[in-house]
Amino acid sequence: MSGHNAVPSVRPPTHEGLDVRAIRRDFPILDQTIHGKPLIYLDNAATTQKPLAVLDAIDHYYRRDCSNVHRGVHDLSGRATAAYESARGKLRRFIGAAEDREIILVRGATEAINLVAWSYGRRVVGPGDQIIVTTMEHHSNIVPWQMVCEESGAQLRVVPVNDAGELCMAEYEKMLGRHTRIVAVTHQSNALGTINPIKEITALAHRQGAVVVADGAQAVAHQAVDVRDLDVDFYALSGHKMYGPTGIGVLYGKADLLEKMSPYQGGGDMILSVTFEKTIYNELPFKFEAGTPNVAGTIGLGAAVDYLHRLGLERIGTHERDLLDHGTRMLQEIPGVRLIGTAAHKAGVMSFVVEGIHPHDIGTILDGEGIAVRTGHHCSQPVMQRYGVAATVRASLAAYNTREEIDALGAGLRKVIEVLG
Repeated sequence: MSGHNAVPSVRPPTHEGLDVRAIRRDFPILDQTIHGKPLIYLDNAATTQKPLAVLDAIDHYYRRDCSNVHRGVHDLSGRATAAYESARGKLRRFIGAAEDREIILVRGATEAINLVAWSYGRRVVGPGDQIIVTTMEHHSNIVPWQMVCEESGAQLRVVPVNDAGELCMAEYEKMLGRHTRIVAVTHQSNALGTINPIKEITALAHRQGAVVVADGAQAVAHQAVDVRDLDVDFYALSGHKMYGPTGIGVLYGKADLLEKMSPYQGGGDMILSVTFEKTIYNELPFKFEAGTPNVAGTIGLGAAVDYLHRLGLERIGTHERDLLDHGTRMLQEIPGVRLIGTAAHKAGVMSFVVEGIHPHDIGTILDGEGIAVRTGHHCSQPVMQRYGVAATVRASLAAYNTREEIDALGAGLRKVIEVLG
């Protein structure tokens, strides 16, 4: 690998007001070579790269403000607390929540969903009840609900998807009934790219008195999200998929539901008072934030929100749709390539297989060309089973990707087929 002085061969264009060339300068990691080739990073559904604004915010906290939050009267603690709570406010505005206390800071979408499963699901689900998930869920939005069902005696029901990778909404509507307690659904599939009609899904669930838990980890960096407009009861997201740090995420929950839920963990900061006879829990959101939080990660995530606002989610979406259309046409022209997930409404994810060639071999050869893609089941094994494959190759897009990089992916695939096909 070379350092930051490497000169990339890609010259990103400006597209629909999004200055991709300038954006790429914000991401120092992109300015390097892999195996002597300019890095082409197409693994954004797994994690996005981090702009200088995020790196600088984290660095500033550790260099100048490093202190625990909420617990000190000294100046460092005050500055750290102000930056930490400011980030919570940014996140509240980013997803359209009504109050800061509805923003619970967690390690990521996985912890957010588990929190709901154990603090809400275990309380309301019993024998004869049902929890509905979909075929396209990430394991993080399947396994916690399986665990609740196993413990409670409830039934887990699964909404099927059609060949294009779209939810069978008629089947979903048939499943709903007076025994449905929870509907857990991804806003955007990590394995297929499908964008689900969350507002419609939620409205149908609410008619039956069910609560909706939406996994928004893949959605929030690619489209504007307004949780009050969607009317979801809970919404989970991960910072590292939206240009922020790893190990930080958000659970949004409607305040009236969060108030009724028991704490997920016990320890510091989630209490008002402790005696051996009784513990009185803290108010929202702190009731669910036990222990020293990821202060640096939270501040970094706040900086990522600012960065997304500066770029504009609408402009990002337009740019990524252009790349997706270009990439889809390119893949369809390569003999032996089969796209997995062709929904009419989808985001920048291109999952595919190549006849007769294992995805891991494809990924290895592409890495030799400097192209980073993801291969495997993407923590979505039911999706793989639905389409009769063990794994796929997944190229996923971000604001800093270019048409030239998509063309390089096509050239790399043709090389793979020439060598192994």
